[in-house]
Amino acid sequence: MESAQRLERLWGDRIQDVQIIVQEIPAGLEQMAPETVRGLLGTSTPAAGKQPATITVYRHPIEMTARGYIPANELVHDVIVEQMAELLGMAPEAVDPAYGRSRA
Repeated sequence: MESAQRLERLWGDRIQDVQIIVQEIPAGLEQMAPETVRGLLGTSTPAAGKQPATITVYRHPIEMTARGYIPANELVHDVIVEQMAELLGMAPEAVDPAYGRSRA
């Protein structure tokens, strides 16, 4: 919620219709190669017809990646910024100048 509110303050109406959802794990996890699973913390789907753009954050992979190295909420924010950047066709740093600070 904090990430969505921060981005809404930065981008206003341009991202207002983007939905952010949380799922436990990515669908089809069993069929994915290990290197794909390691990098899959979130995905984005552009708007199509009446369907709004969607960012999906995967709770379990984020918790496993964070594991005390980084606060989970900061990692969630970076994942949301990365996915929003993909939807907007921009660099994550342009979407939120605070992007990646937790991993510096």
